[in-house]
Amino acid sequence: GKELTKVGSSGGEMWSRTLLKSLRGARQSSQQSGERSLGTLCIVEAKDGAGGLDSASKATLACAQKHLPKPFVALVASDAKGASEAAAGEIASLAGVETVLHGVSDKEGANGLLAEPLSQVVAALVGKLEPTHVVTGSNTFGKNLLPRVAALLDSAPITDVVQVVDESTFVRPIYAGNALSTVKFVGKGPLLLSVRTTAFGSEALETAQGAGAEVASVGAEEVAAGAAAEALSEWVGEEKSESERPQLDAARVVVSGGRALKSKENFEMLEKLADQLGGALGASRAAVDAGMCSNDLQVGQTGKVVAPELYLAIGISGAIQHLAGMKDSKTIVAINKDPEAPIFKVADYGLVGDLFKIIPELAEKLPSQK
Repeated sequence: GKELTKVGSSGGEMWSRTLLKSLRGARQSSQQSGERSLGTLCIVEAKDGAGGLDSASKATLACAQKHLPKPFVALVASDAKGASEAAAGEIASLAGVETVLHGVSDKEGANGLLAEPLSQVVAALVGKLEPTHVVTGSNTFGKNLLPRVAALLDSAPITDVVQVVDESTFVRPIYAGNALSTVKFVGKGPLLLSVRTTAFGSEALETAQGAGAEVASVGAEEVAAGAAAEALSEWVGEEKSESERPQLDAARVVVSGGRALKSKENFEMLEKLADQLGGALGASRAAVDAGMCSNDLQVGQTGKVVAPELYLAIGISGAIQHLAGMKDSKTIVAINKDPEAPIFKVADYGLVGDLFKIIPELAEKLPSQK
């Protein structure tokens, strides 16, 4: 196998001798047995200003730590050097982590999150480290990255995993979550999978006893492989709404509105209710398509998948596409004027009535939790 080379384009540092020896020894052993040498490669996202690992990254690490072959190496992709280093330091303290790699691009900014160059970096790392499994989150970042990596490695990915049966058998939802399919991987590998935040996000991460894992920059060869693909895409910018509310996919309480709210002005009632409950704001696709709110609030099959402790569905009929994104919530409360609305079939509590009378009354009686 190839020996590990100098890391990073700036420091000229070398991989630690301990890491080099352990990987070389594992690789030599695997070559003799014909098996891959490393357990799992985790790919996580770290965004500047996010305040630590997001829920998808934590779920990815929890799945690798509790259910996949060890040891595992974590690769941190980020849009800022500071966020990348902070996330790498946090991951290094976890049990089962052998190495944490960061610095996937030699350019500052969001180039480190672009799927085209990042997929080349991941493919090069897989060729060098020879992991049996590669795992990432089933969020926008993972859905953009994993198919490209799969194409480069000529290996079929298993997506939206909600349960790990064993190292090659997984459970994933199909038909908008109305059925669960058990899938067994029979290829030569590596096995590529993405995991749902709602399935593994509640599992606590275990901290390592003693010294943490090695933290190093991605090797020069891998950075060069990514740089060669940078011409395929360009980061233009990002527009996002700033809010003091918790992130939708990580909130304990979610207040969602649907088509019945009729206008953007009426949707503001839910904003006040969400603030009172200290929760996040969500919406159905119909509300988003009608221009009542931004599409980053959409919950459902083509939006975000959430599983809060409390989910309030207000003026939402309960289409199958919406249920796919919220039916794992611990407690579901539905408010709708139609007693036959499908949302009541999954709701723990239902209130039939005019939401324009119920919501102001509810807001008046609820104390502010903000």
